[in-house]
Amino acid sequence: MSAMKHLGFFLGSVLVLSGCYVKHKDPYYVYAPDMHYSVALKAQEEGASRPIPSGAISREFRPYEIVTMEEAARNPNPVVRTKESLNAGKDLYNSYCIVCHGQYGEGDGTVTSMPNWPRPLMPRPPSLQSEKIRDYKDGQIFHIISMGQNTMPSYAEKMNPEERWQVVHYLRALYRAKHPSAEDLKKAEGVVEENI
Repeated sequence: MSAMKHLGFFLGSVLVLSGCYVKHKDPYYVYAPDMHYSVALKAQEEGASRPIPSGAISREFRPYEIVTMEEAARNPNPVVRTKESLNAGKDLYNSYCIVCHGQYGEGDGTVTSMPNWPRPLMPRPPSLQSEKIRDYKDGQIFHIISMGQNTMPSYAEKMNPEERWQVVHYLRALYRAKHPSAEDLKKAEGVVEENI
């Protein structure tokens, strides 16, 4: 019985040791050489993943094909101006835009006007309360938010198209709050008289 145990131990040892790598001289045969001599590639390294077919785009991506401000001027705002869209635009403005453009869009955000610093962190952007911005079409403002301008980066990765249009609505409301029309003033006087 002990001879059978010794034989089993011997055969098991031979089997285990045969799996160990030992460089043999000719003839040397390797089972599954592609696995034995595989090339180690790191993620995202060239050749590590299958090539992307030409023209493929992400499922969530919607290409923005407008190139010039003239083309952008012909792009109308598809988002209806409602209380909800204005509030959403305000929240987005306060999250992304207020640090440079300031609370009322006058270019006096915290990174552009640091009172105790020798110089501001960023150059002061143009005021969104200017007549130049007032005369922009909604599509042109959307274009600037989407593509960026001068030192302002693109916000297309941070806000989807609907959110960018909501910010455009809020910018219009900011301008109107600082520059009310005669009709706006009459409505405001009516509200004040009702509350008295």
